[in-house]
Amino acid sequence: MPHLRISEAAALAGVSDDTLRRWIEAEGIATARDAAGRALVAGQDVARLARERSRLAHDASGVARSARNQFVGIVTAVTSDAVMSQVELQCGPNRVVSLMSTEAARELGLEPGTVATAIVKATTVIVERTEPTERTEPTKRTERT
Repeated sequence: MPHLRISEAAALAGVSDDTLRRWIEAEGIATARDAAGRALVAGQDVARLARERSRLAHDASGVARSARNQFVGIVTAVTSDAVMSQVELQCGPNRVVSLMSTEAARELGLEPGTVATAIVKATTVIVERTEPTERTEPTKRTERT
């Protein structure tokens, strides 16, 4: 079972180290220590916490959507010609780029500084995994209370 350091797990969950520590404390999740004494948490526990705390797939008006991949962010750039626009959003650590008609970009009022939501519905999603340079294995398990 993969284990992650608190800082790695927090970055993957999109929260601060302190927030992740509070989640671990509130849920009574077991932690472990690596050989250097750093706190570790099981990857499956981080996945469960992130999933449980993720936003529901609907907008503020309560409209439900089949698309589950929604990224709220800020528009950082809009490049337009007479027909098409390229809209760039920064959604947390992720840059999302959308191509749409210039008419649609204007109707939505998209310009740098605008808060918007990118909704992704794709038939192809590529998942990549790099091997860690160092396997992080726990030395012993401890309970947080």
